[in-house]
Amino acid sequence: MSTSTIDVTDANWEADVLQSDMPVFVDFWAPWCGPCKAMLPYVEKLAEEYEGKIKVVKLNTQENQQVPANYGIVSIPTFLLIKGGEVQETIVGSQPLQAIKAKIDPHLG
Repeated sequence: MSTSTIDVTDANWEADVLQSDMPVFVDFWAPWCGPCKAMLPYVEKLAEEYEGKIKVVKLNTQENQQVPANYGIVSIPTFLLIKGGEVQETIVGSQPLQAIKAKIDPHLG
């Protein structure tokens, strides 16, 4: 299965997320996080459905701690929608796919 999610790190956050020319949906996760694993199929589905409209990226909070600290992320999964370098939406915890799409759609186009 080809996935169009991109792994980002503290090092490439600015280039891949803040300077992106399209909105970026960020999945903050960790390998030990059960709810993060449960949300993965939704994240991959968003990457497929919104291909060319938003960039879907994943940041491993266990390996990259600077960015989550900068954004005050204390629980995972947390999802941010960033457009023009600014956080537009914050979604914390497991959510239905439709609820996530309802947060993304107003920021497209």
